[in-house]
Amino acid sequence: MACVPLTRDLCMSRSTLLSRSIWGANIHRGLATHLARGAASAAALNVQPRSPTTARSVQEVVSDDLPTISMDGRKVAVGWDTRTWSRFHNIWLRDHCRCPQCFHSTTKQRLLNTFEIPADITPSQVEPTADGLQVSWPSSESHVSLYPWSWLQKNSYDPPLGQRETRAEKIIWSSKIQTSPPTITYQEAMAEDDRGLYKWLSHIDRFGMCFISGVPPTPEATEELSRRIGFIRETQYGKFWDFTSDLAKGDTAYTTLALGAHTDNTYFTDPCGLQLFHLLSHTEGTGGSTLLVDGFYVASILKELHPEAYSILARTPVPAHAAGEPSALYQPSPPSGYPVLGHDPVTGELIQVRWNNDDRSVMNNLDPYQVEEWYNAIKTWHKLLTSPDSEYWVQLGPGTAVIIDNHRVLHGRSAFTGKRRMCGAYIGVDEYRSKLAVLREKFAANPNTPSVLETERSIWSPAL
Repeated sequence: MACVPLTRDLCMSRSTLLSRSIWGANIHRGLATHLARGAASAAALNVQPRSPTTARSVQEVVSDDLPTISMDGRKVAVGWDTRTWSRFHNIWLRDHCRCPQCFHSTTKQRLLNTFEIPADITPSQVEPTADGLQVSWPSSESHVSLYPWSWLQKNSYDPPLGQRETRAEKIIWSSKIQTSPPTITYQEAMAEDDRGLYKWLSHIDRFGMCFISGVPPTPEATEELSRRIGFIRETQYGKFWDFTSDLAKGDTAYTTLALGAHTDNTYFTDPCGLQLFHLLSHTEGTGGSTLLVDGFYVASILKELHPEAYSILARTPVPAHAAGEPSALYQPSPPSGYPVLGHDPVTGELIQVRWNNDDRSVMNNLDPYQVEEWYNAIKTWHKLLTSPDSEYWVQLGPGTAVIIDNHRVLHGRSAFTGKRRMCGAYIGVDEYRSKLAVLREKFAANPNTPSVLETERSIWSPAL
């Protein structure tokens, strides 16, 4: 996974890679060296170096310190330096042309008919320019594509150059985070300039949770706070919740019982992304402390100390159900469910923790020889989840809300007496990610000084 703990006593962060500049001094060469390097590297790549049309054009390449270009019948190769090359298939380049005829600049949608591109398409000419790689394509009407150098480097796939990582580093945490948990004020979150909202969502992105202080203890203010991120997702529990322990819904959350660390909606194909809680009142009783556990932190320990158990939880689907309401019976699709630990299929990064033992259905999909191993794996997982090192307990009160990433942070509570009134909401993960991405564009340089946004998003945006 991307976040590996460095110590078990402090919040921990992952180191990030710095991009190599395509304009580094090691690219600059004299004319003879430039041509020799191109020929040698092209020979090693089994491609032909581009033949300059004039001596002047070659000199321009050198003076502008541009990458070296080579091509053959299938690929175009870009030499960033003497040892670093990227190769792009001709059909891939043609498919990714973003001229106005091939890509709609406003809707950011492809106009080109990909399926009409000849499988053996070959550029008639390739030229390095100050603005990027210029490719001329053979067609009845002249067609020229231009690909910015930075875009090519970020999207290099042969080989990948490690330029695509744009997300902020994740900070995984233990119970020690109680000394300084991520917090913003209600006024910051609701400010019209969105700086506080960006700070809020950035905390959620990095820590998987954030407290909001100074929230008016009313359901109206809490609902308005929730909608700052995106529309509220309606489920069998309604849209915005305002409930007590009266079993108005067929779920143990509507009782006074203790709840162990879990994520919600394991019975959904797409579990809700964010979950916001606000305790409005607690009278005539005690207890009801809130439990938070960083699932990424616990998973990192499991992977380090018990790699086989980690592997079992990463590959074994777990069926689940929500059946407390006579009018509803929820199961994920497929019904076999999803693994406890979900990973990005491309990078292998841990991206989701999905665990609620109370909602687990019959494990009838286990190989007979795997049954004991699976139970040993979840026992080890449970032991780490319930370790004092992992559990962060906090007593919430009116005026302090908490929001968690339901794909990462597990939550629970202690048993309580008396009457508690709780309100809150689910917010979709896609709405949250969209809002955060837009705010990153707005405050890319400095969260206190928003950038001047163009009227339209660039067609070369990394998100596209």
